[in-house]
Amino acid sequence: MVATYDVVFVNGVSITETVITNGRFRTDDANTADLTNPCLIDSVKRRSYWKGFALKFGGTFSQISNIRIYSNGDINWPLGTTGKLKLGNRDTGDIGVPDASYVQATGTPGVTGNDFETSHAHFSGQTTKSVNFNTIVSGSPKVVDSSNYTSAGRSKHAVLQLEVDTDATQGLQAAKTATFLVDEI
Repeated sequence: MVATYDVVFVNGVSITETVITNGRFRTDDANTADLTNPCLIDSVKRRSYWKGFALKFGGTFSQISNIRIYSNGDINWPLGTTGKLKLGNRDTGDIGVPDASYVQATGTPGVTGNDFETSHAHFSGQTTKSVNFNTIVSGSPKVVDSSNYTSAGRSKHAVLQLEVDTDATQGLQAAKTATFLVDEI
């Protein structure tokens, strides 16, 4: 037997985890795949609420470690001149947020999310608070969690947030893939 894996979305006042197959960026702290509270194109840059994604694991394994994340490098959504999908970053160590440092996403529902670079203590004190997730590809994944796990559990969570510039193009965007990579014994 081998380990089993699920991607979970973490949100809420205290951490609630939901197994997902698709994540939707919205201007609220939910993950329903509907058109409620979409990301706006406005006269000023807007953001989605930040989203926390983690890897939940179980099954039969001796150890899981070195949990990383990357994109396919094909996130070509028309988000405008400075628009992007950004990933929370740390100057050193894991980029993932441990449960003890969890912060619920905030903002004005239906309008904009607060920027995690200033509103999330895990990132606000860093020199490089975020990176463009589109530049994080299989050859250079980011380490979300370097812990060694010997029993079922959940990793630290990666934080992603959409930035939408004033010259973005409206409409539903194509699904893109984020991949978690692990070392398993």
